[in-house]
Amino acid sequence: MSAFAALSDPTRRAIVAMLSQGERAVADIVERFDISAPAISQHLKVLRETRLVSMRVDGQRRIYRLDPTGLDEIDAWLGEVRAFWSGKLDALERELRKPQADQGTPKKPRSK
Repeated sequence: MSAFAALSDPTRRAIVAMLSQGERAVADIVERFDISAPAISQHLKVLRETRLVSMRVDGQRRIYRLDPTGLDEIDAWLGEVRAFWSGKLDALERELRKPQADQGTPKKPRSK
């Protein structure tokens, strides 16, 4: 599954947003949602598999944090989109800055 597919789910997006504020234990993540702990575990599994989050063991707790490796796919795509639009917007700006041939010259009324 791609990072985009993983983030298509609103619960997984919310987990990623939560982890952007810092590491969280699974219990902390579970208590913020109205779904079961096994369901959250499945979401965390998908996020781990797509390398959007990583987990470390601290005693009996499992601590999750964002994994920058998984964001590379998203960054690469955004870079391509930005490059496309940047070039198009630069061309538009150049076109808009060109002096108009008829600028400043009043138009003659058409004769009937």
